[in-house]
Amino acid sequence: MSGGVETVFFEAGEITFEVDTAGDPSSDRLALLLHGFPELSYSWRYQIPALAELGYRVWAPNQRGYGRTTRPEGIRAYRPQALVDDVCRLIDASGASSVTLVGHDWGGVVAWLLALTQPERLDRLVVMNLPHPTLFRRGLRSWAQIKRSWYGAFFQVPRLPEAMLRAGKARAVGEAFRGMAIDKSRFPDEVTDVYRRAALEPGAATAMVNWYRGLRHMPPEWTELVDDPPVLEIPTLLVWGEEDAALGKELTYGTDELVRDLTVHYLPNVSHWVQQEAPEAVNEILEAWLPG
Repeated sequence: MSGGVETVFFEAGEITFEVDTAGDPSSDRLALLLHGFPELSYSWRYQIPALAELGYRVWAPNQRGYGRTTRPEGIRAYRPQALVDDVCRLIDASGASSVTLVGHDWGGVVAWLLALTQPERLDRLVVMNLPHPTLFRRGLRSWAQIKRSWYGAFFQVPRLPEAMLRAGKARAVGEAFRGMAIDKSRFPDEVTDVYRRAALEPGAATAMVNWYRGLRHMPPEWTELVDDPPVLEIPTLLVWGEEDAALGKELTYGTDELVRDLTVHYLPNVSHWVQQEAPEAVNEILEAWLPG
């Protein structure tokens, strides 16, 4: 990645993170960008320089198990609390006093959970194509969303899901992007090959799938918090590509009852991969919503 973006490594607890960074390293305003499955920090390639231009110090880590970030073994290493702790350690390592947390897909899960459990750490929250956990949990009671989320159950099967992801030089990983995208021109071979190569690294596919398996180890108190959440006070921006094949738009309905200061932008004719498929629109939304 170029354009003023530097890749550095940070040790935070047991994990060494590979992080794409940009912006003024002395800035006290951190924008921390969390990717999803089966993505990488590369998925933020359009937003990193844009946020740096707005005066943020931008960090986009490859989360645990992805890229050249440490890949611990075992399902419990990918339990939600460990994923949230990773982000807290990165925030601590930054030394920033103002944090805007941005998450997409699984990065959105981690972002929501951190906001709900440790809201004092964040000044602003941005989530893209991942509903509030309470609404997602309710949505999984509907047959329509169960059909969309079939892969989550499949990923609980031992060994087979990662074998499928690796098959044919990780063909399924490339198709996850191009197959779901509305504007397929945004995902040429040179883009999908980045994700395919990463998934073929030793242990990478298992680590990626273990994020789903680790959900079984949600702390009971967090499950209770999701079932009966407090109203979130952090200013929150929800950006949603309306043609999401994995998560129905209806999962966003009712977010305003759970988040006091909420802004929602729906993008028509855009898939789940919203920040990669409609980067110009997403960047305009971020620039308008974030403080100057």
